[in-house]
Amino acid sequence: MSYLIKGLKCPTPVMCKVAGSLFKAHTLKNTLLINEQQFKISRASSQLSSKADSYSYIIVGAGSAGCVLANRLTEDPQSTVLLLEAGPKDTLLGSKRLLWKIHMPAALTYNLCDEKYNWSYHTRPQAHMDGRVLYWPRGRVWGGSSSLNAMVYIRGHAQDYERWASQGAHGWDYEHCLPYFKKAQTHELGPDRYRGGNGPLHVSRGKTKHPLHQAFLEAAQQAGYPFTDDMNGYQQEGFGWMDMTIHRGQRWSTASAYLRPAISRPNFSVAEKTLVTKILFQGTKCIGVEYVKNGQRKKVFANKEVILSGGAINSPQLLMLSGIGNADDLKKLGIPVVCHLPGVGQNLQDHLEVYVQHKCTKPITLYSAQKPLNMVRIGLEWLWKFTGEGATAHLESGGFIRSAPGVPYPDIQFHFLPSQVIDHGRVASKMEAYQVHVGPMRSTSVGWLKLKSSDPNDHPIIEPNYLSTERDIWEFRQCVKLTREIFAQKAFEKFRGPEIQPGNHVQSDKEIDAFIRQKADSAYHPSCTCKMGQPSDSTAVVDPQTKVIGVENLRVVDASIMPSVVTGNLNAPTIMIAEKAADIIKGLPSLEEKNVPVYQPKTLETQR
Repeated sequence: MSYLIKGLKCPTPVMCKVAGSLFKAHTLKNTLLINEQQFKISRASSQLSSKADSYSYIIVGAGSAGCVLANRLTEDPQSTVLLLEAGPKDTLLGSKRLLWKIHMPAALTYNLCDEKYNWSYHTRPQAHMDGRVLYWPRGRVWGGSSSLNAMVYIRGHAQDYERWASQGAHGWDYEHCLPYFKKAQTHELGPDRYRGGNGPLHVSRGKTKHPLHQAFLEAAQQAGYPFTDDMNGYQQEGFGWMDMTIHRGQRWSTASAYLRPAISRPNFSVAEKTLVTKILFQGTKCIGVEYVKNGQRKKVFANKEVILSGGAINSPQLLMLSGIGNADDLKKLGIPVVCHLPGVGQNLQDHLEVYVQHKCTKPITLYSAQKPLNMVRIGLEWLWKFTGEGATAHLESGGFIRSAPGVPYPDIQFHFLPSQVIDHGRVASKMEAYQVHVGPMRSTSVGWLKLKSSDPNDHPIIEPNYLSTERDIWEFRQCVKLTREIFAQKAFEKFRGPEIQPGNHVQSDKEIDAFIRQKADSAYHPSCTCKMGQPSDSTAVVDPQTKVIGVENLRVVDASIMPSVVTGNLNAPTIMIAEKAADIIKGLPSLEEKNVPVYQPKTLETQR
């Protein structure tokens, strides 16, 4: 997803020169002021080689979960924490402006397609999608995927967490999760029963009030859907303005929210460009990790625990490389088995989505903003003041609906964009157009991932098994039909040009199904590959305390431990998981909020 600053190494030579002058000015200013924060980061990064090779906790992965854990665990001055990240820092010379590719919200596709900050995974050819290989960007930088994503803040539906509890994740129901969403958050609209007001994660609402966003929300109501003033609050169902992890015009990743505020603590060390290759064990007791930095292989030890926060691909990969997984698969690769845990890498779930696109009859989309001179203007305004069209990701409206009568809560999500996206933003739009990203939220197709080899540098084999059930195919059909119905409403009359895709020639169920197979893509929400559950569940990998089953002193805390994927984007739930896990690790009682009301439709006999 994205939109304004895209498809070029540098928008224009003019922008590069002018931006370079700005960069030099800011760098000189930082140098003269002896940028204290930069010094702290450099000092903290160098501590890996200068300190003892033992820490209370070692956290693997400085992403959406790892940064949260590092901050919360170092609140205890008696605990020493080492955070290891395979990718680089998210700043250059201590400056966010110098690394505008990450911090300018409108520039997000640079990182979705840049292997410097991105693992750039690919799936196996998908049998039910005409053999297509799908692209899966994942963050490899401070902040992880929160430094690459579209900054949409969605928590999921309350029933997602009730389902988790019923699937064996006891203590992870809504009343035990909501307080941690609130603890993490400072919402610009202020605290209430659902929103937080004092957390490190700043959350804002869209500011542009673009006429196409307005038209989308009006059209949804004309189609019979409700307006919701907070899809993260009482009522997810309906259409409204989206929350975003953008603060004062800048991406507010977990590196900004959690890592940088903790960087100067004397009990905290962090290392970038450090690839963890193996978890170390004495028998079944985890004692540390092996890593490679600057071509040298080293070991570091944990007195208390090692915590994996690499995400839904890297965490199961590291477990398997270290001898935890399906014993038969590990033996075939010559990996000594520490613990037979067949659920590792299984239960892979993701959200698949498709873009329904229309030409726009008025020159009001983001198309003109992508022309070189306008890109210069937008880029310079952001570099100077963090304002303007560069200060938003432009995914400012969206919604959740039920696909059919009888569905108890929303199972389709919409993101509206006043622009056209082609091939993950790798191909520039050539026309005035708008689109909606739409897809099912609880697909029944479940996949897996396995090691390709025993080499940590080899990407694992990723098999999401998309569209492998008739239910999923039917739901996608509904996505297209219901979207077309919304776009056909009166609110779009003055903007609506011909349908670009699927196109008016695609009408029958067979034609829609073929379009989905050819054009659907990942929404970048892989999860559930280290499923949380009861030790008696042979498919579970961690218990409700986030401890890896069958071994000692090892936890997984990230999106991989979700028992099932939530209804919405994954960044906010992943941060919540880490906030809650931090209290578990500290031995604190769980926060709890009882009897919080949640919207229910007046009847399930109708779809809306």
